[in-house]
Amino acid sequence: MNVDRLRLLFSRALRVSLATPLLLTGCQGEPVVEPPPKAEPAKPGPTKPEPADLSQHSDVACVDGFPALTGLTVAPAPDVLQLRTVRRWVPPSLPPIELKASEGEPCATASNPQACLNQLDALDVTRGFPRICGYSMECAEGFLATTRGDEVATYTTADAVRALLGSIDTPEEASLLAYASGYALCSHPAYERGKVRALPDGTFSVVSIQDYDCETNVYETRHDLKVTQTGVVTEEGTFPFKEGKPDCVVGRRPVGLQRGRAGDCEDARGGYFANAARLEAAAIHAFLRLRDELALHGASNELQDAALASAQDEVRHTEVTLRLAHRFGATPVPPTVTALPLRSLSEVLLDNTVEGCVRETYGALVAHHQALHACDPGIRKAMARIADDETRHAGLSWDIDAWATPNLPTEAQAVLHAARRQAIAVLRAEVAVPLDPELTADAGLPSPDVASALLDSLEQSLWA
Repeated sequence: MNVDRLRLLFSRALRVSLATPLLLTGCQGEPVVEPPPKAEPAKPGPTKPEPADLSQHSDVACVDGFPALTGLTVAPAPDVLQLRTVRRWVPPSLPPIELKASEGEPCATASNPQACLNQLDALDVTRGFPRICGYSMECAEGFLATTRGDEVATYTTADAVRALLGSIDTPEEASLLAYASGYALCSHPAYERGKVRALPDGTFSVVSIQDYDCETNVYETRHDLKVTQTGVVTEEGTFPFKEGKPDCVVGRRPVGLQRGRAGDCEDARGGYFANAARLEAAAIHAFLRLRDELALHGASNELQDAALASAQDEVRHTEVTLRLAHRFGATPVPPTVTALPLRSLSEVLLDNTVEGCVRETYGALVAHHQALHACDPGIRKAMARIADDETRHAGLSWDIDAWATPNLPTEAQAVLHAARRQAIAVLRAEVAVPLDPELTADAGLPSPDVASALLDSLEQSLWA
C-alpha cells in the first residue's frame, strides 16, 4: 500500500478524533482527556472471602501441559478416552484438530474398527472448552473424545464432561471438570500449576492461578473453586496478585515472544514505555524473521528489503523507548523470543493480517496521535519520528497482503477475513479500558472514546 495513502487516512482519522465531545483544551492549547469525576467514598460491603490454605493441597496431575486422563472412573468404560485441541483460527496448511493425550485403544470393540478410526480422525469440532486466549491467534481449545463399540462421541462443554464422568470421586476428575469449565491448571494461560485437595465432606478444592491477560485486562489472578460430587463447580473467591490493570501496548507482537513483565514501576508512564521498549526490541526479531520468510516464499527483493529496514528502525525505537522508560523510573526487561522454524505462507499471512494489517496499523495511528497530543515535549518529539517509521511498517503489512492474498483460494481468503474481523473486535475491547490520566495527558494516548473514533475511521476507510 502506498504509504502516502496511509498518511492521508490517518490524517482524516485524527481530524475525526478532534471532534469527540470529551476533549477539552489542555497543555499548551492541545486537547487532552477530561478527567473522570471523583468517585464517591465506597460504602462498606460484605466481608471478602479469604484464600484457601494450600498446605494440604497437591499439584494437579498434568501430562504435557494438560490434565491427566488417568484416575478417572468412567462407566461404562470406553475403549479410549482422548484429549484433543481445536484451533480457533486455522491456516489451511495446518490440521484444525490435534491429539494431545490418549488412554486406551481406539475402536477396540467396534464391529468395523477401520470405519470407527476413520470417524475418529474426521471429527467435526469447531469449538472446545472455554479458555482465555488473550490476543494469540495460535489459541487452541480442548475437548474430549471417546469410542465405545461403534459409537464415536465428543465432549466440548463442562456439562458434557460432567455427564461423562458421573459422580466426581477423585482429584483427577475434579481437576478435569474444572479445566472443562474454563480454568487453566497445567499450562498457559495458567501462571503456575493448579492445586487440588479432597475435602472431608466429599467435595474437592481446586485452585487455578491464571496469568495476566490483556483481553480481560486483569493481572495474575487466583481462582478458588469448589467441585461437588454431583459436578457443580463454584467459584469461592478470586484473588488478584496485584490491583489495577496490566500495561498492554497496542502494536505488532512477534511470533515466539514469551510472556513477561516490563518491571514494576509506580509511574504509569515508566511502566508504559518499559513495556513498549520490550516490544520494540522483540520487533527486531520479528522483522528479521519476516525477511527470511518472505525470501522463502518468493516475495520480491523490495518487500524483503523493507522488512530489513523495519528491523533497523526498531533498533532505534528500542533505544528511544528505553530512554523514556528510564526517565520515568522504570527498568525494562529484555524480551525472550523463542526460535521457531520458518512458517508456511498461510501462517505468515494469518499473522500479517492480525499483527500487521490490524494491530500495527492502529498502533501507527496511535503513534501519530501521541505525536500531536502528548503534553510532554520529549514524548511528543520521540513519537513524531516513531510514528513516521511505524506508518511505513504498516504499509509493508498491506503490501504483503496485496502481494499474496489475491492468489489464495476463496476458502483461505475467507479465513484471513474472519481473522481480521476478530482482531478488530479484540482491539476494540482492549482500547475500551480507561487509561491512567498521565498516559492520556503526558504520553498523548487516546482515551477510550477517542480510540473508538479512530477505530471507526479505520473500519470505514481501510478495514471495510
